[in-house]
Parts: sequence; structure tokens; C-alpha cells
Amino acid sequence: MKKMIMLCGLLFICCALSAQDTVAIKKVTYPAGFTEQLNVVYTKVNDWEGKLDLYLPPVKNAPIPLVINIHGGGWNKGNKESQSGFSGFFKRGYAVANIAYRLTGVATAPAAVEDTRCALIYLISNAKKLNIDVNKIVIMGGSAGGHLALMGGLLENNHIFDTNCKTNEKIKVAAIIDKYGITDVWDWGYGPNKTSKSATSWLGAKAKDKDFAMSVSPLYQVKKTSPPVFIVHGDADPTVPYQQSVALKAKLDELGVKNEFITVKGGLHGKFTPEDNSMVNAKIMEFLKGLGL
Repeated sequence: MKKMIMLCGLLFICCALSAQDTVAIKKVTYPAGFTEQLNVVYTKVNDWEGKLDLYLPPVKNAPIPLVINIHGGGWNKGNKESQSGFSGFFKRGYAVANIAYRLTGVATAPAAVEDTRCALIYLISNAKKLNIDVNKIVIMGGSAGGHLALMGGLLENNHIFDTNCKTNEKIKVAAIIDKYGITDVWDWGYGPNKTSKSATSWLGAKAKDKDFAMSVSPLYQVKKTSPPVFIVHGDADPTVPYQQSVALKAKLDELGVKNEFITVKGGLHGKFTPEDNSMVNAKIMEFLKGLGL
């Protein structure tokens, strides 16, 4: 009887562990004529492979615009398979690249930034083969993904985090879409508005190095040549303080960088009403249209 109870207990534990390891997968649906290339390896770091999923419109004579999407999760969780909802871009003829990156459990900062840059560099380097217009690349993300989208785009030709993917290509995106992203990592970890264990965990051995934290914070990468930025943030966000986006908006305005900041009244961390989601999506498309994208 005791053996039977122990066996049942072991089976329960195994099932529980299996359930925890199950990856949440959202099947991306796309229009007829589109093709998919899943788990394309864009970089390798030791035994880790950086992979991305590509969704490409039918081949036409003119190169196509591209949106690079980056998932959130405090740099310590989440996966590209959890992402979907690209129909607005598909309808407008965009290709979509949905990327994975090293999480904190695999490697601490600046690994996720390095991977974001590698994915961007890979796509620019292979633009001709993929029929991508290098002048119409948009980089987008939410939460930690918003932070990485900002870092990937704002660094431009500063190759400080490109050691894994050295290139002579011109690195420039046409626009950045930041959804409630972290703009000041040090402030998120130690500031007065919110202290986050995700921030200090991601900084790892450099958790007390303020200069390093600033080097991986978008707020300190803005310059006059920065690409246009679209920001959306709920003013009741309990996870990433609304003030983080307010500070970024102020810096962009100070340096004359084109931007738009949408405040979702009462919006939580990525939890908006269907009506607010529709409004935000429409505003994003209007912003990109205004840029000729």
C-alpha cells in the first residue's frame, strides 16, 4: 500500500513538472499567400540558439516592410510562442519576425539586448533574400519586450552590445513601438515608484553598478538622430510605473525626436479593455502611416 502511495505521489510530481514545462503556444494565423519560417536560427552563443519565427507576404517586386516583435516577461519568463495578434500588420502587407532571446535563467544583462541586436542585424543582413525593405523596419515589444525594442532601435550604429554579431551594415529602424516598457532599469530596481526583483535579477552580478544599468536603459540612449517612437502606457500600471514612459516622452521631446504618447486611463500592465486595445491598435497604424510606413 505504501509503495502504491509513493508511486502515485511520484506520478503526481512528474505530471506537475510536465505541466509547468509546457510552453504556451498561440498559433499565428495569417492571410492566404503568406508563408512561415519557424525557429530560424539568427545567432548562437555557446550551446544556446537564438531563434525567430518569420511570417512573409507573397513575393512582389517591391521590398516589403517588416515588424520585429519581442515578448515581455521581466526578462525572466515568456516565449515567442505566446505572441499573436499580428493581423493588422498582415493586412497592410508587413512581414513579421517574432523573436526569442536569452532569459535571466540562461544569461543576465546585457544578454537580452545582445540577442535583440543580433536578430535585427540578421534581418538587415538577409533583407535582400527575404525581400525586406531595410528602410521600413519597425521594432515593437511590450513590457521587457518594450525595453528591448527601445534598446534595439535607439542604439542605432552604437555597436557596444554587438560583439556576438559584428557587422558593417547600417543599423537603423524606421520606428519603435514601445508598449509600457521599462525605460530606466536602475529606477525600476531601486527608484521611489517601484522596486522590482526582475530588474536586479536581470542585472545579475552588476546589480549595484548604476553606470551599467544606465547603459542598458533606453532613457539614456536617446539622441537627436533617434527613430520615431510610439509609446503606450496605462496610468494605473502596477508593474512598470507609468512615470517610466512619462520620463521617456520628456527626453524625446527635449531632443526633438518625433514621438506619440498614448495614455490608457485606468489601464493596468497590458490589461486594457477591448475598446482601449482597438483604440491603441488604430493609433499605432495611424502613427506608422504618418511616417510613410
